[in-house]
Amino acid sequence: MKKSGANDTVQGMDVNFPKLEEEVLERWKKEKAFEKSVARRKGSRRFVFYEGPPTANGKPGIHHVLSRAFKDVILRYKTMRGFFVERRAGWDTHGLPVELQIEKKLGLKSKKDIEKYGIAQFNKECRQSVWEYKKEWEALTERMGFWIDLNNPYVTYETPYIETLWHIIKTFWQKGLLYKGHKVVPYCARCGTSLSSHELAQGYKTVKENSVFVKFRITSEDFLLKHNLPKNTNILAWTTTPWTLPGNVALAVHPDTTYVLAEVGIEKYIIAQELAQKVLGDHKVLVSLKGKELVGTKYEPLFHFGKPEIDKKIWEVVPADFVSIKEGTGIVHTAVAYGVEDFELGKKENLAMLHLVNEEGKFNNDVTPWEGMFVKDADPLIIENLKSSGALFKEGLHEHEYPFCWRCSTPLLYYAKDSWFVNMQKVKKALIANNKKINWVPTHLKEGRMGEWLREVKDWAFSRERYWGTPLPIWECKKCEHREVVGSVQELAKRAGTLPHNEEGEADLHRPYIDDIVFSC
Repeated sequence: MKKSGANDTVQGMDVNFPKLEEEVLERWKKEKAFEKSVARRKGSRRFVFYEGPPTANGKPGIHHVLSRAFKDVILRYKTMRGFFVERRAGWDTHGLPVELQIEKKLGLKSKKDIEKYGIAQFNKECRQSVWEYKKEWEALTERMGFWIDLNNPYVTYETPYIETLWHIIKTFWQKGLLYKGHKVVPYCARCGTSLSSHELAQGYKTVKENSVFVKFRITSEDFLLKHNLPKNTNILAWTTTPWTLPGNVALAVHPDTTYVLAEVGIEKYIIAQELAQKVLGDHKVLVSLKGKELVGTKYEPLFHFGKPEIDKKIWEVVPADFVSIKEGTGIVHTAVAYGVEDFELGKKENLAMLHLVNEEGKFNNDVTPWEGMFVKDADPLIIENLKSSGALFKEGLHEHEYPFCWRCSTPLLYYAKDSWFVNMQKVKKALIANNKKINWVPTHLKEGRMGEWLREVKDWAFSRERYWGTPLPIWECKKCEHREVVGSVQELAKRAGTLPHNEEGEADLHRPYIDDIVFSC
């Protein structure tokens, strides 16, 4: 075995490959081979390429060599076919990965710590940090022979790039695709931001957590009398997220499912017929009825935290087609603020919302026993409370897939938040039609991974409540809620009469400077 750099024999000749590579690179550099290969095809049909930008606050790795080799091969091939192929390098300089690195460096633990430290200084640290390994990236690019224009890169924190995004956002607005919604999104309390469906898919883990079967005592006397039921009749529901129980506002049943009143000793439970034996064991069936007969039945809440919304349904049984009898009890505990299906059901059935968790993922001061606790940490205490109150039927470990933040590994919460969305449903058909025109390699991606994603596409929650990123160019009147979307720096200067400037007197579109720009409605 030869050590690296030693000569190899090729057709009888000794060749030092590393030295030969360096000689070729030097020749390319001296003769400006890359620049000439681009310039001589100017005026020909374009093949457009902007590199998916790396972040220069981390060292490049072997996987970057691999992905860039694929890019380089395609770009050289297109050039050889006669295309005009400008290669624009780029640097990804915004976002949470940069923020988290600076938080770690400065010993900051939360968004409150960042605001106490100062958003302006924090963002200044972020700006400086992104170039830490720029030289290493450029050296790797040159050494591997990746032909790309490093002299005129696009940089995501610079004004021209931000302005381009503003133009795109305004185009969304003009086409009626942009809206602000109160929607349940996967949310990381540690990072203080929601995650897109793509980000969500990166963080699932198989976990074992306590699930609970909980008793909800029926209070509707007319229902009890109609079916000749005793006052100690309970509806039995199941959940894998005990922390959501303080926010319970309804129980959902499938209208066509058969439920039974089952007697176990002196206790009486309403449960789906097909799950009764599995959950209860030996029991006696007293009454059978369809889910639609349960609709409207009132029950005693487990907790009395927060103030329910006026003129909304609360603590009663509602119908829902998504209720399954594959597991649990066939009756779904519903907390409108903490589940996608729950939230949609809440809108459909006019259910109240009890939002008892703050943006740090901790119970607010309405939840006095567990105020200030991260909700997942409160699970054991909530279960203990259910035991002492007699509301717990049983508990047990349940293995399931649960989403974690791909950046910091914090368990995500499904959490109702205000967010800005792009309405993907309006363009879904066009996306699917365009996908069919694409020559995918390998071919199975067209109807496989990409096709499936498009068929199930969700509205894109693209806003992030952070600091080091592109500010949304949306101004809202606090009085009448009229909104205006700005599409360029020139438009902002004309509308507001000024531009945001940092301490050095430079025009700067970042926070906190952009926050000070106001204009009359």
